[in-house]
Amino acid sequence: MTPIKTSRHASLVVLILALAGAGISACAPDGPTGASQSRRAVRAHLVETVAVQSRRISHVATRTGTLEARREVKIFNQEEGRITAIGAYEGDRAERGEVLVRMDDALLRAQLDKAAATSAQAQTDRNRLRTLVRKRLAAEDELARAETALKVAHAEEALLRTRLQYTVIRAPFTGTVTLRAAEPGDVVPKYTHILTLIDPRTLMTRVEVSELLLPLLHIGDAVMVRIDALGDGAFPGRIQRIHPIVDPRTRQGVVEIRLAPVPDGARAGQLCRVRLKTPARQRLMLPFAALRRDETGEYVFVVDDAGKARRTAVRTGMRQATAVEILDGVTAGTRVVTRGLLGLEDGMAVRTVAHTGPAGAQAGS
Repeated sequence: MTPIKTSRHASLVVLILALAGAGISACAPDGPTGASQSRRAVRAHLVETVAVQSRRISHVATRTGTLEARREVKIFNQEEGRITAIGAYEGDRAERGEVLVRMDDALLRAQLDKAAATSAQAQTDRNRLRTLVRKRLAAEDELARAETALKVAHAEEALLRTRLQYTVIRAPFTGTVTLRAAEPGDVVPKYTHILTLIDPRTLMTRVEVSELLLPLLHIGDAVMVRIDALGDGAFPGRIQRIHPIVDPRTRQGVVEIRLAPVPDGARAGQLCRVRLKTPARQRLMLPFAALRRDETGEYVFVVDDAGKARRTAVRTGMRQATAVEILDGVTAGTRVVTRGLLGLEDGMAVRTVAHTGPAGAQAGS
């Protein structure tokens, strides 16, 4: 190849490279603006949001409890001695006033006879002294002592009659015997537990309820009770009593539920599940996943009109499945971040990649 051809070839290569550089320069934006925009797009935090909406929702909660008889009495003896008869076993029905226990009363009857004789003698002495005082053959102080002796004798007689009644123990109400703790022939001291009697018509259960739910419940509210031992059916009940205090450790209060009527087969000690439902009312609901907590309290990230995340403190109420009630901090229509919370900070620019409508559309627990 001649030197002339080589020189022409090199000139052609230089010309092509120069034209290519000019074309790239012409297509690129003026200055570094394009690179900056690209970097800003990468820096925008990707999030998903949901719009907070007010919905009319009733809170439904299920709490477990144990059936027990509201009316239960432990029967003790008030006189020591030997038991001569017990008229009922576990499971037996006892009518009100029916004799359940008899104690040996021979000693008390002998003491009562003695007291009755003493009382009769004291009355004779008093009457005789009255006659003598009227005839001025006895002093007034002798009559006074005789009157006092008669009152003491009457009191002793009344005391023994009362003690004698304690040797017969009767059922205070119609119910079922659940425990027989002694047998005829046992010699028992005073105040020994002999029987336990319950009224099966008063079956109820106590359940613990959050302090947030307590203000929404009222005495007489209808509930449904499911007893595991009786299958999947639910039985009607009503709130009979709401205890006036809340446990300061658990923030739980006690609610008593009475079965009305008591279903066949229900027994004290069975496991039951109580379904509580509050009246429907307007509530602001938010997905529970959007809620954050730290040492300062609960908060969410709200997306403002400028596309930035703003940390906002909130106060929550009842939890509904995967949603939570918001009592304060946000209003209906507020866009709240539900996903993309990792690494998100207050004031950070965000880009919404998905936005859903109402929060907490499903009620229940």
